[in-house]
Formats: sequence, structure tokens, C-alpha cells
Amino acid sequence: MKTVFLLFDSVNRLMLEPYGGQLLETPNFKRLAERSVTFDNHYIGSMPCMPARRDMQSGRHTFLHRSWGPLEPFDNSFPELLKSSGSYSHLISDHYHYFEDGGATYHTRYNSFDFIRGQESDPWKVMLEASIDRIREQYHPSQNDPASKQNPYHYMINREFIKEEADFPSVKCFSAGYEFLDRNRNADNWFLQIETFDPHEPFFAPARLKEKFQTDYEGPILDWPRYERVTEPQDEIDELRANYMALLTLCDELLGKFLDYFDEHDMWADTALILTTDHGFLLGEHDWWAKNRMPMYEEISHIPLFVYHPDHKDKAGQRRKSLTQTIDLMPTICEIHGADIPEEVAGKSLLSLLEKDESDREAAIFGYWGGGINVVDGRYTYFCYPKDMQNQELYQYTLMPTHMTKMFTVEELKSASLVGPFDFTKGVPLLRVAHKSKADTKTHSYHFPEKMVDTTTVLYDLETDPGQTTPINDPQVTERLNAALFRLMAENDAPAETVQRMKESLLD
Repeated sequence: MKTVFLLFDSVNRLMLEPYGGQLLETPNFKRLAERSVTFDNHYIGSMPCMPARRDMQSGRHTFLHRSWGPLEPFDNSFPELLKSSGSYSHLISDHYHYFEDGGATYHTRYNSFDFIRGQESDPWKVMLEASIDRIREQYHPSQNDPASKQNPYHYMINREFIKEEADFPSVKCFSAGYEFLDRNRNADNWFLQIETFDPHEPFFAPARLKEKFQTDYEGPILDWPRYERVTEPQDEIDELRANYMALLTLCDELLGKFLDYFDEHDMWADTALILTTDHGFLLGEHDWWAKNRMPMYEEISHIPLFVYHPDHKDKAGQRRKSLTQTIDLMPTICEIHGADIPEEVAGKSLLSLLEKDESDREAAIFGYWGGGINVVDGRYTYFCYPKDMQNQELYQYTLMPTHMTKMFTVEELKSASLVGPFDFTKGVPLLRVAHKSKADTKTHSYHFPEKMVDTTTVLYDLETDPGQTTPINDPQVTERLNAALFRLMAENDAPAETVQRMKESLLD
């Protein structure tokens, strides 16, 4: 069997025409929907980028036990499992987080990988400080805060070396994909993952696409929203949204050329195709930008998924209402390639849903480590927060003590003790490391609970209020979703302190 997995980053589902988007044309996402099965109730698991990818590779939720970090030694990884079934796996990505401390074990699970440089703050090109002032002058002051990012100027420098459309990292990712297919499409038993950072911020698109979304904004480059509430004047809001739409248009065009390749070489006859994203992105909805800090509204948590399988080509254009999640991708890929699905996997293969829209999943949970835990059942979504986000008993459970860009500090590790195992660690104990508040820091602190806001437990009815404007009070629904939450935490062997703080919040 052959499979292509297309993974974009930070796709706002409601911007896509197959999901009702009306602000821009996405003809190639429509074209894919007409060929494939579209999943209408597909949700994230763990947030943000690398936790989501751990969910994808392992088929389990990360967020109950761990924040941002690498794959663990006990994790089941679908590329590793494909090897045992005789399938070759290849990753093409410009997602530079794979090459930081907190992502360093993911790409090496594949048989081979190709890394495209230059996205966002990828430490790629070097220009000495004497050149920085000239470059900084081109950008809005909000993108010039040295305290806000690991290195706020890497992305500015990288852009100096992206002159032609062919230089864009996402374009290079797909070009590398064609190279792989030109050499290998006639072989059997392979898995190709083409993964691009776009349309993740900064929203940098070719000028010809930016011209399609003109605004009244006349200031310096503004294409990187703050992870904050919307406070900008209207022209800046319009500019940020326009730049996102231009970049999403590029993604649509890249998808279209890829579908052309499938058509030209009749790959629909013997190759599965899956397309999704890791999470969504707020573009001013609910008066918020981005992700991580605010409640996980539908724009963040409810994501697109398209699945094509040659054995189910007669289901082209159909839609599925069954509740699905990111953790379902791993067992799906394993089943496509005839690899055994380990008992630790919590996700469920989607292949049966291609044939018939019936699922036994009554509810799903998703969240950030240490933050709220959301429960969704397809109609209602329930934001469940601990009472005190600032003073929780909170631990990281890991054998790979790294954060996003650095190792755990010596001071953090002084609190470590050996505990466990959990039911998914294959009898292996783990380090339990007490969380040290990042409340007084800025660098990458948005991944931690003390920086989250609007942390109020609320219930929304998505049928009557799809925009989540007005919380409701329905004790019967709340009781049912509370029961689902604690059942799913038990099924995922959530730490005792996590269960306790949710009991104190929801049941006391």
C-alpha cells in the first residue's frame, strides 16, 4: 500500500470552502473534498504543535501527562511500526520545531527525512548586528520586541533570502515531494509525509497573492499577530487577516498542483491520501489572536480532515458526522499498511468510517497540559478549568526532560523523583518533575498554565450557537459531560493530581 499524508499547520477550518468558508476561494480544498471523505466533527487532542505531533505518531493524548517535549522511549510511533510491516516512511518538512530540543526524536523515527530551512525563527542564515537595524525598520513595532521571542530577528533575516516564489519553504516542501514520487511512485509499500509550516505565522506569502487581499493599512510589514487580545486598530486587524488569507491561498495552490500530479499519474488507483492540520488559529474571533492562552474555541480545536482510500473511491464527496480526533490518525495509517496496532493506542482507525458513518465514540477530550480540559460530544463543548490556575499541584511525567528549545534546568530536575509506571509506558517508570511557574518569564511561556486567561468553566451548545457567543446552563448536559470527562481521564490513566483538581473544580 502507498500513502501520502499532507499536513499543514494552523489551518482555521472555517476559512475553507468545504467547511463553509466564504472569505476567500479555496478551489483545491473543494476539489479534494469532492474526491475524498470529509470529516465534519474532527477535533484536536493535545496542544500546540509538538504535543499534537506526539498524538499523531503515538495514537495517545499527550496533554494529561506532559507539555511540549520529544517522543518518549516507550511511545509507539507509527513510522517505526510501518518498518515492521515492510513499509518505507519518508518525511519532508520545513517545521523547524522538529530540530529543537523539544522535537528531536520525531523525524528520526522515519526511514529518511528531508528538512527544508527558513520558516519563522529557524536559526538558518546569519547577518551580523550591523545589518539588523536596516532590517528591523521594515517591520511593525509589535514584531520588534526582543523580549517576546527566542530570537526575534531570525525570521527577519530568513526572509532576506526568500526572493522568488520557488524560494518559499512550503514550495520547496512540495517540490521535494515530487522528487520522491518521481523516483518511487511505481514502487509499493511506502508512506510519504509532506508537512509544511504554512499557514502558521508569520503570514508571509508571495506578493502576487498578497495583492489579491488589499487593505487600507499603510504601515511597515505586519504579518505576525501577538498571542494576545485584539486591541489593534481596524486597518491592522484587516492586514493581519489578509496576510493569513494570502498564505492560505498559497497552500490551496500547492494542494492543487499536488492533486494535478495525482491525476496525471493516476495515483488515485493505488494510493491513499490524508490531509489535515495540527490545530486551528484565531484570527480575531472572540477578540483573540492565535492560540495557547485563551479557551480552545472551535476555531482552534475543530479542524479539517479529508481521507481518500482507493478501496473506498465510491465514497467520493461524502461527509462523516462521527466524532474523530488527531489520535485516530496513527491507527488509521497502521491499518492502511497492515501494521499491528499496539494495545496502548487510544485512537481508533478511521477506515471503518469510510464505509459507514457509525462510531462508538460518545465524547472526546482535548487540552493543554496543566490547563483546561475540553469535552465535546458533537453538539456540546464544555470548557473545564481547575479552580486555581496559578497554584496547582502539577508535574511533568517524562524520560526526556526537555522543553521547547532547552533542557530542563538543574533546579527543575532537583525536584525529580522516579514514579510509575502508567498503563501506557510498558512497565517503565518515569521521572516526575514539579512544574516551576513561568509567570515571570516571556520566552515560550505561553505553553504553560499560569499564562492562560479566561479560565472559566462554561458550556456551549454548538447547534444553536456555533459561534460560541453565549454559554448555557444545562445541569443534565453538564452531568453527562462530567461523567464522560472522568471516564476518559481514567481510560487515559490521567495522573491522580489531575483527576483531583478537576473533581475540586467540577464536583465540589
